[in-house]
Amino acid sequence: MALSDLERYLVYQSSSQLFQQDLITNALFQGGEVGRNLRNLIFSENENVSLTNPYDEAITGTLRADSRAVKQNSRNVSEASSMMGIAKEGVAGIQTALEELAQIIDDINSGTLSGSSATVKDTYNNLKNQILGYISNTEYNGIYMLDSTKWGTEQIDSNGAVYIQAFINDGFKVNFQAVNQLDFNSLDSTKLATPADLNEQKALVDNLAASIDTIHEIYENRESGLTQQAVQLESQSALLAQAAEKRRQSPTKSMESILLDFVATTTGSILDESS
Repeated sequence: MALSDLERYLVYQSSSQLFQQDLITNALFQGGEVGRNLRNLIFSENENVSLTNPYDEAITGTLRADSRAVKQNSRNVSEASSMMGIAKEGVAGIQTALEELAQIIDDINSGTLSGSSATVKDTYNNLKNQILGYISNTEYNGIYMLDSTKWGTEQIDSNGAVYIQAFINDGFKVNFQAVNQLDFNSLDSTKLATPADLNEQKALVDNLAASIDTIHEIYENRESGLTQQAVQLESQSALLAQAAEKRRQSPTKSMESILLDFVATTTGSILDESS
């Protein structure tokens, strides 16, 4: 049976559109990453064919790298907090020794102890040496926080500052006090026997205690602030990781999808729904 003019026209239009789609698709399939992905997308029986978008891949990679960097910075700040905590405990040990020295002086003034007693003098000297031991031995990974004679290294500068990498491209310094420069060497057990010398020792111990109390408070507050900052950085790292994962699971339209849409919209569909 002969075809009508309308039927012949429909056959011609359908053949022409199929031919155009075939030409464009073949051109896209000739080579390169996009062509391979298109072939996989259309012909592969694997339902897990991946669509790649270089822009999405770059953004996701940056997010993951930033997440790792911020997580490391959180560890750095946490380490700085630990350093402050150790310095604080060293100073706390000095506080306790000074309290015991003050008690010895009070007991001598009240007559409970004798300033001439060898035992009392030995106890006084031992407490002084204990303080000096805290100063010279309070350290974290080779960084001595209380003794300025051990500063000026790659880890801690001559002013007692330690650099902490706390941000992706920046950081800050944490500072320690030169406790060794306080006048602990003037603690003298030979001055316990006479009232004038004893009063001098009392004034010295009181002044040292006031300075040490201030330093302890500084370290305590700094430790708390650094601990909080480390937690905040850890949260930022987790958020960046979540953003990267979401970006990976919900990418923007891929290059392959854009090209397939182009093929369809450029050559038209076999059935023109508008007519």
